[in-house]
Amino acid sequence: MSGPERSPRRGMCAAILSLEAIALGLTTPVMISIADVDTATAVGVGLGLAVACLLLAGMLRAEWAYSLGWVVQGAAVGLGFVIPLMFLLGGIFALLWGTAYFLGVKIERERAAAYAALDDTAAEPPASEG
Repeated sequence: MSGPERSPRRGMCAAILSLEAIALGLTTPVMISIADVDTATAVGVGLGLAVACLLLAGMLRAEWAYSLGWVVQGAAVGLGFVIPLMFLLGGIFALLWGTAYFLGVKIERERAAAYAALDDTAAEPPASEG
């Protein structure tokens, strides 16, 4: 059973970052072969962003990690200056990230309100018969 301690926002955002890590890792050979980027630079940027995604996916218990997630989304879109297709692909991931983030916040808010209402109901004394 999923209780109030389980964060839907964290789960959805971690899933997006994990999938994005694969896409960003795959930009490395594209940067080397098609965009003629220096191998060391391509490995540093492509694999660096992929590793950052995976690390952030594990750090989403901290609120500041979501801010870094937004930075990664900007970097993914920014790769479009090197690989034009990344404007589209990075934009799609940024849209998915934003959707997961804001939908997760909404679910957490509604869940907290439902638990609060349940706690209020449980705290009321039973109605007396008579």
